[in-house]
Amino acid sequence: MAEKKQQKRAIIDMDIHERVTYDELLPYLDNPWQRYIKDTNWVQEKHLPYPILGAAGLDRADAQVPDGRPAGNDLSFMQQQLLDDVGHEAGILTGAGDPSPSSMNGWYEMAVALATAYNDWQIENWLEKDDRLYGSVHIAAQDPASAVREIERVGSHPKMVQVLLPIDDRPWGDPYYHPIFEAAERHNLVIGMHHQEPPNYYGKFPRYFVEWHSVMPNTHMIQVSSMIFNGVFEKYPNLKLAMIEAGFTYIPAFMKKMDQQYKVLRHEVPWVKRMPSSIVKDHVRVTTQPVDELTRDEFLKFIDLMDSDEIVCFSTDYPHWDYDSPFRALPPLGEELEQKIFAENARKLYPKLPARERKVTQ
Repeated sequence: MAEKKQQKRAIIDMDIHERVTYDELLPYLDNPWQRYIKDTNWVQEKHLPYPILGAAGLDRADAQVPDGRPAGNDLSFMQQQLLDDVGHEAGILTGAGDPSPSSMNGWYEMAVALATAYNDWQIENWLEKDDRLYGSVHIAAQDPASAVREIERVGSHPKMVQVLLPIDDRPWGDPYYHPIFEAAERHNLVIGMHHQEPPNYYGKFPRYFVEWHSVMPNTHMIQVSSMIFNGVFEKYPNLKLAMIEAGFTYIPAFMKKMDQQYKVLRHEVPWVKRMPSSIVKDHVRVTTQPVDELTRDEFLKFIDLMDSDEIVCFSTDYPHWDYDSPFRALPPLGEELEQKIFAENARKLYPKLPARERKVTQ
């Protein structure tokens, strides 16, 4: 059931999962890639070893499209259930992880073709049909030269706001990937990182889904530290990083730990000129979802420990099973902080988003 709008508030949602089927990508693919999908029923190999959570799998049961298509596959239904009824001012599309061109371990040529097709499909069927939606540039990051070409091709589109990278077993701070960051900075695009599938344990799956879901921040911390200590933000001072779908409560302790280690080991990374916590505050943003169950005082304590009220941004993770409602997920925080978390921090992060409206109508 769609949510009732309960209060006046600007909402910028940094994690909305639209879903494509391979049949929908066919018009955007040339041969031989189109033929591989049509003639061999090819789909990207998936590795998640855990049982489906319920009748709708990883999605909300009520988010399945009424005609039977999977959740997130129909713009009009998403408009009805999320954008209109919840009252979004803007939402960032982050895909559904299949296909995920950057996650392909081989056949890079197919990955490049899928990234291009996905971007064209996303622009035509979503971004150009709803003014509220903004997109992520999908790339085949394992081939940085092709990734740069794709960023150059679609990165200047007014509705593309970030380059999407999966959080997997590669440390993205490695200089091998720096051309991607250079291209993103040149086009004023954020780097958005979203977990794909495990590993959390150096290439291996934990035994249970609950283990993985409990320690998702581990992989996010690995990537943030990789970006910081490999000097990405020193090299690209205007680059911003959005860490999507691991919550935010890990950030204060992580900042403190990196600072402590930097004080005694900074001789190892002389190119890093600032305290890691300062770099996080200037360059890194994290999303609320999945929100820990916090009281108002607990939530405010985490903000205080970060020494910044600009790091945390709101996301719903629609249409997944652990979707966070903007009306119920967070405790009352006061008008000023709520405005920042629900909209203004994201607006400041993504320069292509529209300027703040004076009045939000419902």
